[in-house]
Amino acid sequence: MAPSGERVCLGVDPGLARVGYGAVARSGSRFRALEYGCIETSPKLSFMQRILQIYAKLGEQLERCAPAFMSVERLFFGHNATTAEFVWQARGVVMLLAAQRGLAVVEPKPNQIKLAVCGTGGADKRQVQRMTQRFLGLDRVPSPDDTADALAAAITGFALMRDEELRAAGA
Repeated sequence: MAPSGERVCLGVDPGLARVGYGAVARSGSRFRALEYGCIETSPKLSFMQRILQIYAKLGEQLERCAPAFMSVERLFFGHNATTAEFVWQARGVVMLLAAQRGLAVVEPKPNQIKLAVCGTGGADKRQVQRMTQRFLGLDRVPSPDDTADALAAAITGFALMRDEELRAAGA
């Protein structure tokens, strides 16, 4: 939980094998990481068991950090339709958890995350990781990549949520 005056966003990088998550609090222009990590599911488990594991563990994380909203990275897949199908289903579990809690969700695209964190939509993964580390004042780059991506999605979520709130207010 964040102190009064801070707003919390839970960023999520969805996947079936790994789901990165990162709770980021913002007060004014300052960001800080509250909790972050990666939910890993074993390929030895059935698809349904893996989905249930994601549901349970991410649900626990939502209870712990009590976010005001979520930022779930949009997915982009090239040619592997089978992989995409499983990942989209895992993403559905993430969206269900948000809906059950009445949480608003912003869905940044990868280039929006790169732009928000690095200032350019063409940044590479390493640049995003380093800038995320700097934004949050972390001693080292968050690992694995899914965790760093989730934290970057949370940082981006604040900008996107502000845009949505301004539109809703007619500004």
